[in-house]
Amino acid sequence: MRFLDASAISGSPGAWTAEIQEGWDIFGVSNGGYLMAVATRAMQAEADGRTLISSTGHYLNPTNAGPVSIEVATLKQGRTMSTLRARMSRGDRQLLTATAVYADPTRPKFEKDLVGGDPPILPPPDECVPAEPSDTAPLPPPFTGKVDLRIHPDDAKALVGEKTGHPVMRGWFRLKDDEPLDAHALVLASDAFPPAIFNSTLPVGWTPTLDLTVQVRDPAPKGWLACRFSTRFVTGGMLEEDGEIWDERERPVALSRQLALVPR
Repeated sequence: MRFLDASAISGSPGAWTAEIQEGWDIFGVSNGGYLMAVATRAMQAEADGRTLISSTGHYLNPTNAGPVSIEVATLKQGRTMSTLRARMSRGDRQLLTATAVYADPTRPKFEKDLVGGDPPILPPPDECVPAEPSDTAPLPPPFTGKVDLRIHPDDAKALVGEKTGHPVMRGWFRLKDDEPLDAHALVLASDAFPPAIFNSTLPVGWTPTLDLTVQVRDPAPKGWLACRFSTRFVTGGMLEEDGEIWDERERPVALSRQLALVPR
């Protein structure tokens, strides 16, 4: 099933529904980026043609495949930008609440860019390690079979327990069957890779997400996406993971930050 179909919504303004699909999960728990992409599609439907530039989701309860309802409200509609809120639930159980900013694509933009970084140095996709669901090991999870994910050979060693000691995860991302990328696919990509902390020397095996923020710098990325995710601080029982996503033009198309628990 294409990502566009797996994240489809139906309904009417204010009250949308979606079917969370089988397989878009991490061992039975639906992937956080996938859930937020469903929510951003619902908000997009009420954004009057404006495009997603930032979204933050707070995960209230884990969920799995099945129907969900999404309540959308416009918090502010300005001259060039709108802020919306989505609440995803199943019955009385709240699953996710998200806020997002959508902007008029024709708004005046600053003429100069400042890019103070470089895309990750990666071997070509064919020389990276495909992340495909494993029948005999805990990693990679089922979700990886829904996208085309290629992990840097050094970082992929974490999948078989050979940690590099550096909490970094790099690789390539695209949708299967040359499905076009959009802003919602960037939300998906921000949570598609194994956690960077898996490459640390800490005994971490589960990192449930508390919140995820994705900033979209280009809603129409091109080609393979070069991705780098890293963690610098594991304190107070929590960790952050910062992400950079670049497209084939070597332009940053999305930035992300995720806050996750480190269970005892």
